[in-house]
Amino acid sequence: MMTLEEAKQKLATAHQEHVLAFYDELDAMAQAALLEQIAQTDFTVCENARHLGEAGARGAFSPLGAMQLNEIAEKEAIFREKGLEAIRAGKVGCVLLAGGMGTRLGSDNPKGMYDIGLTKHVYIFQRLIENLTDVVKEAGVTVPLFVMTSELNHDATVNFLKEQNYFGYDASKVKFFKQEMAVACDYDGKVFLEEKGRIATSPNGNAGWFTSLLKAGYGTLLEEAGIEWLNIFAVDNVLQRMADPVFTGACIDAGVESGAKVVKKAAPDEKVGVMCLEDGRPSIVEYYDLSKEMMDEKDAAGDPAYNFGVILNYLFRVDALNRIAKTPLTLHVVEKKIKHIDDAGNSVKPDAPNGCKFEQLVLDMIHEMESCLPFEVEREKEFAPIKNATGVDSVESARALCEKNGITL
Repeated sequence: MMTLEEAKQKLATAHQEHVLAFYDELDAMAQAALLEQIAQTDFTVCENARHLGEAGARGAFSPLGAMQLNEIAEKEAIFREKGLEAIRAGKVGCVLLAGGMGTRLGSDNPKGMYDIGLTKHVYIFQRLIENLTDVVKEAGVTVPLFVMTSELNHDATVNFLKEQNYFGYDASKVKFFKQEMAVACDYDGKVFLEEKGRIATSPNGNAGWFTSLLKAGYGTLLEEAGIEWLNIFAVDNVLQRMADPVFTGACIDAGVESGAKVVKKAAPDEKVGVMCLEDGRPSIVEYYDLSKEMMDEKDAAGDPAYNFGVILNYLFRVDALNRIAKTPLTLHVVEKKIKHIDDAGNSVKPDAPNGCKFEQLVLDMIHEMESCLPFEVEREKEFAPIKNATGVDSVESARALCEKNGITL
């Protein structure tokens, strides 16, 4: 454990001495917790605050076509058999990215605990596990499920799934790990204190999942179990299909390092990231980076060239993940409203952005891969994200799509 003197030395080197301003006011337990947090914290990321507003240089974009529904239908039986063979051999695992809270839905619980039921309880976690259970029944084996939580929701998530008996899933196949956190700082790189004994932090972005999984000690488990593919997916899409044998088989058949489920864009300016090539490598261009020329560009069939939006359902080869984990991904500096205490110890809840958070994004993981297969799925069957309480991508729209797919709520 780090001593007080060691903490002072580390903070002095990082020019963050103010972190110990209230140390003497803390009880022994809180002091120990703060020293542990200091020991675990990488303060060097704060140097990136000066790069706020500087968009990282992007390469030359060009279209990347997807394997579309008609082509998938023609080879579905072949893909399905290849995928089931890999699943039955224990080569496929799933990773649920569930670090978020249900704040935008008016809930203080983890997002996965949100109940979308109308006549009975139907939780977001339940919907996802039921979808994965479909594959378990088809393959005859239980797919390992890694659940990424956060400091904010770990205990609540673990306790909830235990209380619900994992909605019938084999508990021995469910492993939890916490997403690593990154410090939050002001525009000068000075870290905020969340409270007198705690540095303000936030999750380190949706690309932090693999390094967090390794830090939790699961790299050995992957190797010993012979898991060659990891399917990662977001908690908020209640129609998400995981360990999909057809998707898995298509990626294996294509010999790619990664795959991305995509849907045809609802409109040229829909706010979704789009699969593309960047300097000849697979990548994702965010909707706000799509130029008018790119939106208007057509492919040989006369369809929009940049037409396939990602839905945060990716398949990665584990050997490729291990390769890219050896070097840090691009760090994105994001301006945010950050709650903190001031120099006098008073709580501050800002009305406007007041500092920086630091994130690594999955789009950068994709760009590090040698190859990626964009794999089209039907929007109404596999894309029902819950981001808002009402309106677009909401509880209401997700309920409607669930009922359209014969799911009783």
